[in-house]
Amino acid sequence: MATNIQSSSTTNMSPRKRSLVSLNSRRKTVEDFFPFNLLPVECQLHVLSFLNEVDKCSCALVCSSWSCLVRSWKLWRVADYRRGIMHLGQVGLLVSNREFERWKAWVHHYTHHLISRHASLLTLKASFDVGDRCNKWGELLSHLLDSVHCIDLGHLDLNWTFTLFEPLDLRIHSSSSSHQESSSHQESICKMDQVSSFQELLAKLTKCCPRISKMKMHFDWSDLSVSLLTQFQRLRVLELKYFWVFKGVPPSTLQTLTDSLPSLRSLTLHILVPLRNLGISYTLESPCLEFLDVSPSRGLVFSRLKLPALREFRARKIVRGITLDRRTRLRIQSRWPCLYHVLRDGAPKLQALNNEKLVPTWREDSYSELSAILQQSCYCVQHLDSWLW
Repeated sequence: MATNIQSSSTTNMSPRKRSLVSLNSRRKTVEDFFPFNLLPVECQLHVLSFLNEVDKCSCALVCSSWSCLVRSWKLWRVADYRRGIMHLGQVGLLVSNREFERWKAWVHHYTHHLISRHASLLTLKASFDVGDRCNKWGELLSHLLDSVHCIDLGHLDLNWTFTLFEPLDLRIHSSSSSHQESSSHQESICKMDQVSSFQELLAKLTKCCPRISKMKMHFDWSDLSVSLLTQFQRLRVLELKYFWVFKGVPPSTLQTLTDSLPSLRSLTLHILVPLRNLGISYTLESPCLEFLDVSPSRGLVFSRLKLPALREFRARKIVRGITLDRRTRLRIQSRWPCLYHVLRDGAPKLQALNNEKLVPTWREDSYSELSAILQQSCYCVQHLDSWLW
């Protein structure tokens, strides 16, 4: 009778009253389910490399072994100083002094973090006014390059003319003409300080990071800057933005740049031709250039191209609000050939124009779609008949 009662009670036992699994067996089950620590160290580092920087720091708090993993220089390959402004809102705003100091503290803490991790950088992205004597952003970047391993740096995205945040200046400025002249003179001095600091930084990059293959930055087109830029012999992708609207680019300087970069495959130019140089045109030669984008430029006209490897070209006319009488306009336009003839004679492998694929017979005969594209990108008399430029 007792045996029957015992078996009945066992049969009717609630699931919650079942015998508990031992702690050791539960741990073994968890390890079998997630054997991360059993992986080789290189595999663990590879897995962690897919995390962003915030998540990597969170992983360092899990246990001592993960903390040691996260400290490896192999996990710190990107220095992105633009990431710190995400939690502060929009970019490029005047902010309170308190907010600016908060962001500035993050920049210095982030720099110290990269240095203490002995980062081995592959990518550097930053936006600082390197001519700022007060905050010394140029010195900060120079210190970073001196303190981390950056010989393998391959991607540089640098805006050295602009700091993402600036403190709000509440001082009342006079509107007198003398003050305006002083302000204009001061701006000119600031521009020269920026260029000088940029050239110092660029010279350091040529020594510390000679393997850069992708570069995007503003450029002043001075002889010294061009000479420094041509030392990056591994450059494959280059985008140069204009630094100062009053600074022109001599045609010979542009040709010198492309002649000196034998590995260049992609080139994007932001060139604003000053009004005093409105009638000049450019020639461009490169045996290996495959992609050329001058659509962000204004007033940039090519008279001759010799690009045997070019496959895609982008250009666009941008109205600058200049009014010209017919005689002046025709006198300027008579110097320029049609873009169709320039591309036909100088780009034998061209396949796309302004994101539109060209038909195989475009060199023998133009067609309506191609004419529409030329109407938007060519400055010749046939494709630009307006008094407003």
